[in-house]
Amino acid sequence: MSKAPKIQPLGDRVLVKTVEDQEQIKGGIYIPDSAKEKPQEAEVVALGTGAKNDKGEPQPFNVKVGDKVIVSKYGGTEVKFGDQSYTLLREDDILAIVG
Repeated sequence: MSKAPKIQPLGDRVLVKTVEDQEQIKGGIYIPDSAKEKPQEAEVVALGTGAKNDKGEPQPFNVKVGDKVIVSKYGGTEVKFGDQSYTLLREDDILAIVG
């Protein structure tokens, strides 16, 4: 596992690293990144400072760093840090924990 970036999400946001498919050639034809579907499986690399309920009490996260998750297909914001790409999204955009 690579070293986590020095990005601290705020509120109920979660920073995830997408799990890329290794296959780039299908049937002998190269598929450019722009034509590939966005991966939905990711690994949680950082948690935000936490959401608060109506009374101002902190709400615990349902995920933890290292969890493999399924994320909403179009949720979040792409973030580039060094040579690595991440997605910053709200915890609500995480659909499931894998395994």
